Amino acid sequence: MSGNSFAYSEQAGGGEATELGQEATSTVSPSGAFGLFSSDLKKNEDLKQMLESNKDSAKLDAMKRIVGMIAKGKNASELFPAVVKNVASKNIEIKKLVYVYLVRYAEEQQDLALLSISTFQRALKDPNQLIRASALRVLSSIRVPIIVPIMMLAIKEASADLSPYVRKNAAHAIQKLYSLDPEQKEMLIEVIEKLLKDKSTLVAGSVVMAFEEVCPDRIDLIHKNYRKLCNLLVDVEEWGQVVIIHMLTRYARTQFVSPWKEDDGLEDNEKNFYESDDEQKEKTDQKKKPYAMDPDHRLLIRNTKPLLQSRNAAVVMAVAQLYWHISPKSEVGIISKSLVRLLHSNREVQYIVLQNIATMSIQRKGMFEPYLKSFYVRSTDPTMIKILKLEILTNLANEANISTLLREFQTYVKSQDKQFAAATIQTIGRCATNISEVTDTCLSGLVCLLSNRDEIVVAESVVVIKKLLQMQPAQHGEIIKHMAKLLDSITVPVARASILWLIGENCERVPKIAPDVLRKMAKSFTNEDDLVKLQILNLGAKLYLTNSKQTKLLTQYILNLGKYDQNYDIRDRTRFIRQLIVPNEKSGALSKYAKKIFLAQKPAPLLESPFKDRDHFQLGTLSHTLNTKAIGYLELSNWPEVAPDPSVRNVEVIELAKEWTPAGKAKKENPAKKFYSDSEEEEDSSDSSSDSESESGSASGEQDEEGDSSEDSSEDSSSEHRSDSESVSEVGDKGTAKRNSKSKGKSDSEDEEKENEKSKTSDSSSTDSSSAEESSSDSESESESESESESKKVTMEKEKKAKQDRNLTKDVSLLDLDDFNPVSTPVVLPTPALSPSLIADLEGLNLSTSSSVISVNTPVFVPVKTHVLLHRMSGRGLAAHYFFPRQPCIFGDKMVSIQITLNNTTDRKIENIHIEGKKLPMGMQMHVFNPIESLEPEGSITVSMGIDFCDSTQTASFQLCTKDDCFNVNIQPPIGELLLPVAMSEKDFKKEQGMLTGMNETSTVIIAAPQNFTPSMILQKVVNVANVGVVPSGQDNIYRFAAKTVHSGSLMLVTVELKEGSTAQLIINTERTVIGSVLLRELKPVLSQG
Repeated sequence: MSGNSFAYSEQAGGGEATELGQEATSTVSPSGAFGLFSSDLKKNEDLKQMLESNKDSAKLDAMKRIVGMIAKGKNASELFPAVVKNVASKNIEIKKLVYVYLVRYAEEQQDLALLSISTFQRALKDPNQLIRASALRVLSSIRVPIIVPIMMLAIKEASADLSPYVRKNAAHAIQKLYSLDPEQKEMLIEVIEKLLKDKSTLVAGSVVMAFEEVCPDRIDLIHKNYRKLCNLLVDVEEWGQVVIIHMLTRYARTQFVSPWKEDDGLEDNEKNFYESDDEQKEKTDQKKKPYAMDPDHRLLIRNTKPLLQSRNAAVVMAVAQLYWHISPKSEVGIISKSLVRLLHSNREVQYIVLQNIATMSIQRKGMFEPYLKSFYVRSTDPTMIKILKLEILTNLANEANISTLLREFQTYVKSQDKQFAAATIQTIGRCATNISEVTDTCLSGLVCLLSNRDEIVVAESVVVIKKLLQMQPAQHGEIIKHMAKLLDSITVPVARASILWLIGENCERVPKIAPDVLRKMAKSFTNEDDLVKLQILNLGAKLYLTNSKQTKLLTQYILNLGKYDQNYDIRDRTRFIRQLIVPNEKSGALSKYAKKIFLAQKPAPLLESPFKDRDHFQLGTLSHTLNTKAIGYLELSNWPEVAPDPSVRNVEVIELAKEWTPAGKAKKENPAKKFYSDSEEEEDSSDSSSDSESESGSASGEQDEEGDSSEDSSEDSSSEHRSDSESVSEVGDKGTAKRNSKSKGKSDSEDEEKENEKSKTSDSSSTDSSSAEESSSDSESESESESESESKKVTMEKEKKAKQDRNLTKDVSLLDLDDFNPVSTPVVLPTPALSPSLIADLEGLNLSTSSSVISVNTPVFVPVKTHVLLHRMSGRGLAAHYFFPRQPCIFGDKMVSIQITLNNTTDRKIENIHIEGKKLPMGMQMHVFNPIESLEPEGSITVSMGIDFCDSTQTASFQLCTKDDCFNVNIQPPIGELLLPVAMSEKDFKKEQGMLTGMNETSTVIIAAPQNFTPSMILQKVVNVANVGVVPSGQDNIYRFAAKTVHSGSLMLVTVELKEGSTAQLIINTERTVIGSVLLRELKPVLSQG
């Protein structure tokens, strides 16, 4: 392109080449003042001559330069007549570029474009699909009502075109025609209905966009195409995915019942145990119907999950809003990681994502707590991003992380970005109101900021302190005095007004300072801002009512100044106050109540998040971003109480057999079902009819769903999916022993449930077993399709092998389905007799050699040290102490056993002692003791509880409550109590130690007196700190101890090796390096001291 511009620059009258024939130089032009205009004319003449040339190469060159001008945003409209002449060119390349030009300028030059309408109509029959599509685009860009019938006819023909690209452009043209002539709506809906049945992924996104634009309320058009759209979703282009996901979100909210009521329905089902089988079955069916998740609902959630890994931020955001609005609450957490990943994008994407996270974090803090550090502010962030991150940090703040956040906020206050520093101070104020434990800390920190050199920081601090003091004014007289002194230096009107308001409200608590402040303000009244003047008037009125001796004349002087002020608000306020506080014969009954009016108790301000009320807008929409309803916004409807008929989504089986399965395939599926046991057939029949009709008829559709659940969503054909799932099962058998052992345990428990179902037809079951049935029925539908080929063989041996294969594939599918049931019941761990092999298996050892390596032993020593849980002064007479008995917990294998002793030190009975308000970090679990009805005066009782600390020393916070009070308490375990002692031989110890070297090994040198290194002293000190077992040693200078972590079962190997002189080396080997390093730090000082 640039080469051609050099060739024709000489004609422009300048001596220099101009890029794309646009900016010819006028410096060499002999025509003086008119050189600029003449060169412009010559410049376009140059292109016109090229367009009228007989050579296609010149025309092509000119068109490239013209399209280049358009791309740079330059105006090329005056070339329209010359370009439109070439619309009938036989050269395809020229024709394509002419169409690109015409699409841009056809709306501006409608009359000239109409002259070529017959050419466009002929081009609609062109053998080249690109020309046909371009002609339709140009035709729909000519916005003249007279050609609406021609456009309508062209769209109808293009919608039946063999090329999916042309059909896609027909869908785009529908929207243009509808905006030109809305009366064509009914005919356009017919075309949309036809295009919705299209199987091409190229067309799907465009036709759904047309549907959303023309007839978004016609949900009936989507019914038959719902499952097809779900299955095609992964292969649709990215912007099409966004449109389809938003449409399907609205569809799901109208067609399915709320998944958030699922738990309630399952709990109700437990109550019908003693009824007859028939009655119970009827009732449970009725109750389950509103709450059981529709298979089509699950299909949508499952098929959108892989898109969370999309490279397009809009697609990820669309899937996130879909999960937020239609998935069960237990599955929403999966989107948090994907949204945090988007925070590495450009600032515009960050802004939208952070706005949505801010809305989510108000309702569900737990989703984003693990990613707290991702929301820390960077120095390179723009102000809008910084303020949004502050908002999210405030929403995520709790007792556990507030100390970390306050340290972070202290740094932010020093920022050079004043708007951000002011927002940080507001954030500190909100944290102080939300978390009562840190209110005083925040208040004292804000008071320190009052001495800051930056006026904006001081002003914002004053405003926030004023709000905090409103909540507890009686306790902070000193702060008010300190703020009164700042009036001389602060100039920001809002801050001055806040200080005056505070002094006025608390004038009786500072009787000496308030009149003096009024005196100073009277001097500067005329120079103050209007906001400050109003507060001076209020302060004068309040002091007149409480201390009239000192302030009567001052107040009258201020009222006289206000009477003649330029601002009418101040004049009105002055007249109002004068009539109210200065009694005379004209003043009415109100003056009697002046003191009550001015000094009434004001409610404390409610510091709320600005994102609190945004959740009624659909996430990811423009309306949510602007916090106001935008034009074209479609509101999400409420969930229906009763689900509409799911059969409307069923498509004829014959159609599906033709479209999706090879010939004769559907007939072979019926005999294959007899291959399974009766109990499995019962479970299959219990699925809804819509699921069986849609999934069993369509092999590839069914396997697309299951393929998506394993995040392998790019393959379409059934044979590819089958080979893929078989390879997954092989990997599950050979590679991952850990996953295999877990899935075996799960499948075994499900087999037992199936046998019970065979003997008992009763439907009353627990929540856990019903969820297990759902997942097993899903996996059976997958395994049926995968074992069709083996069902043809009739020998008993082949049948046995097929059943074994089926069990293996079930394990794999159950593991895949775990992705969609993150809160399913944990797999029950084996008994201690089997736990050694499990731990060894986890560490990659052979079962045969490691079965006798590790066995849990009894504790060597149980320390009697107790820890204070609740002091009797804090607990109003109720005292609580706890200690760790170092016994296996009866409430769960992964829990640490804790014994709590409760003492009643009062002379009255304490009733209903119980635990509530648990605030546990992610993953941590607690089994509380049963409520204690009463504790007699001077009485004492010991109770047991269990906490799964997840192998960390994080604090478990909860409330210890009585009938009248609740007390915030917390338990933080010493690192040594997170272990269980292990018995093992020296040989096994060395073998395990050899496998835990490098990063898994930490060591330190200990220096102590020789008398501290006797065997008994070393043993006593180590077992006092940590619950470890002693390993026999054949060397006098080496002492070995072994344990395993309670939660994960990871080995913890401790070695104390005595060196020459008074030194020893302490070595700890473990996979859990954090626990190992903490234990090392605790053991070192204990072993060093005498």
